[in-house]
Amino acid sequence: MTEPFDHRRHRFPESRYFDDLAVGERFYIPSRTVTEANFAAFQTVSGDNHPIHYDIEYCRAKGHPGLLAHGFQVLCFTAAGAGTLAHVIGESLVAFIEQSSRFLKPVYPGDTLYPSLEIAALTAQRTTGVVTVAVTVHNQKDELVLAGEQKYLVKKRPA
Repeated sequence: MTEPFDHRRHRFPESRYFDDLAVGERFYIPSRTVTEANFAAFQTVSGDNHPIHYDIEYCRAKGHPGLLAHGFQVLCFTAAGAGTLAHVIGESLVAFIEQSSRFLKPVYPGDTLYPSLEIAALTAQRTTGVVTVAVTVHNQKDELVLAGEQKYLVKKRPA
């Protein structure tokens, strides 16, 4: 290495702007297997104490084979920062402005989740644009367990 190290240059490539994005682009989020440790961590963060998420005998009495993941726990796996989208838009990101989701199938410990983000719409404004991202999460059986939408306010490329 010939150049001295400069921590200010230890970053992802230059940010892409609203104008650089295209409908249909997909952004990778690594798959993850949900563990009981995830359940315990989510309970700690959320304060949710409902037995459907934390009492195996209660779950079995309700017809579930294991603890049932909280919908928001599953939603957490779609965080843009968990994948490449947040790094692609990096410095051009103004705000995360909206989230909606439908929880379609149960998720249990041991399930492997495959989150995906795909640009569904680009709505230009004067100096910014709204990037609408379709969000999906499938399990190891290729079943859709979550579907939704996220919206991000992103700067346009400076003139």
